[in-house]
Amino acid sequence: MDLLALAVLGLLAVAGATALSSRLGVAAPLLLVVAGIAVSLLPFVPELEVDPEWILAGVLPPLLYSAAVSMPAMDFRREFPAIGGLSVLLVVVTSVVLGAFLSWVVPGLSLWWGIAIGAVISPTDAVATSIVKQVGVSGRVVSILEGESLLNDATALVLLRTAVAGASASVTLGGALGDFAQAVAVAVVLGFVVGKVNLRVRERVADPTVNTVLSFTVPFLAAVPAEALGGSGLVAAVVAGLVTGHGAPRRLTPRHRLSDAENWRTVELVLEGAVFLVLGLELTALVGDVVASEAGVGTAVLLAAAALAITVLVRAGYVAPLLWSLHTRSRRAEGLKPRLADLQERLDARVAGAALDEPATGRPRRRGRRSGTGERRRRGDLPLSASRLQRFQTRITRSAADIDYLLAAPLGWREGSVVVWAGMRGAVTVAAAQTLPPETPARSLLVLVAFLVAVGSLLLQGGTLGRLVRRVTPSGPVDDAAEREERTRVLELMSGAAASVLGEEKRPVPDADPARRQAFVRQRLAVLEAQRQAVLDARDDGLFGAETLQAALAVLDADQISLELRGRPVDG
Repeated sequence: MDLLALAVLGLLAVAGATALSSRLGVAAPLLLVVAGIAVSLLPFVPELEVDPEWILAGVLPPLLYSAAVSMPAMDFRREFPAIGGLSVLLVVVTSVVLGAFLSWVVPGLSLWWGIAIGAVISPTDAVATSIVKQVGVSGRVVSILEGESLLNDATALVLLRTAVAGASASVTLGGALGDFAQAVAVAVVLGFVVGKVNLRVRERVADPTVNTVLSFTVPFLAAVPAEALGGSGLVAAVVAGLVTGHGAPRRLTPRHRLSDAENWRTVELVLEGAVFLVLGLELTALVGDVVASEAGVGTAVLLAAAALAITVLVRAGYVAPLLWSLHTRSRRAEGLKPRLADLQERLDARVAGAALDEPATGRPRRRGRRSGTGERRRRGDLPLSASRLQRFQTRITRSAADIDYLLAAPLGWREGSVVVWAGMRGAVTVAAAQTLPPETPARSLLVLVAFLVAVGSLLLQGGTLGRLVRRVTPSGPVDDAAEREERTRVLELMSGAAASVLGEEKRPVPDADPARRQAFVRQRLAVLEAQRQAVLDARDDGLFGAETLQAALAVLDADQISLELRGRPVDG
């Protein structure tokens, strides 16, 4: 009964903090952390200690999966050089630097144990990035931070496992790299397979409620087998989410996707709020453990402040050359634009010629057959089919769109400062710290240090992030001419798709006659499907921004649901 009452009070706290956050101008996670700390200090509140496996295995997979589903796969691919470096290399460097510092200042702490606690502190939290979305940063910054938080947890947990093993036995660099590569490879394969099977199964389920229930199992179907096979369950859940999010608009009906989105938003709200509330409530138990061990709370506070400062400095030292490399990449890409445009024109002409040369069987005619045997033609002389030319043309189109994307929103020192300061720690840090084995030297002290770093990061960086964004963002009127032009081009694309379906056909109008009404619904659904496919093709080619395309798909989905509510078309 006490557990049930606690759960009800927790839900009310999450709902109340979310409702108050917009009025107070403070992110809901920050309110929940402060509320949890305040409640934990009350003398009649018992100590709360949550099994870290509940967070690592029960909370993080669905949260990461949901975030991956909503993240545009095209933006993830475009920003992967930055995401990969932040989520792997930066985590390793931060862990080693923190490990060296902690092993130097904490008596009896070896370098391996220092790296282990460094791996606990180093990853930014996926839940904490919800604060970033509320302060109005650029889309590229959000994509980079989201992608980083989706993957760096796995790097940190694998590194934590390796460091703990190294503290008790010899671990070679090759062995550690091999374990990491195996964990990622197993997770990617399983996540991809689960994501594909998920779409194939759910597109055959007619009931949206059943479909959503099935979606709740997907992150665990990916994560649990991956962990059993030595892979990273979190990476598997992320990959399954990316595959599902990319393929859902083509495979699942609008009603199914709308049901998924609404229910997953509720799950995210509850789980995220519970995580931050628990962060605050665990303070009393952690402080009590440190006092009992005679380590000193003051020592923990000083160590946490130093560790937090190191994480920010190391992150700044990494982001600066990262921005330089991204700027260099953009300049090189800009130089390729004329060559790509020329190649595009040549391909357009060749695709048209290959299409005329295709026989009815779909196989290209053989031209220039040479007599005799043993003669081989050069590879460049081989004729290409229209389909292969089309695929090559798509790659050129996508590369040109990637260049336009990089040039349209360059990353400078303003965006870099936001990337540095938005690297907050959160629930993963506290949960991972509590998985340290009992033989860890000064375990209670290190767990409290990790907790203070997480809470201090959320309150200090999260509480001042909005002010930083306002300070570094240029003031003045916003020029949204480019956005208006992009929306106009999308509307023209959709109009062309509708015209290809309708042609010169007279459009029926809905009236009381059932046959005419069904004819109207059939035609409108055909038009909407053609428009959706055109928008999705443009998405896959990267021709428009993710927000513009998502808005267009939302309008198409709403129109289709409205038509289906009027009555389904008669078969045949």
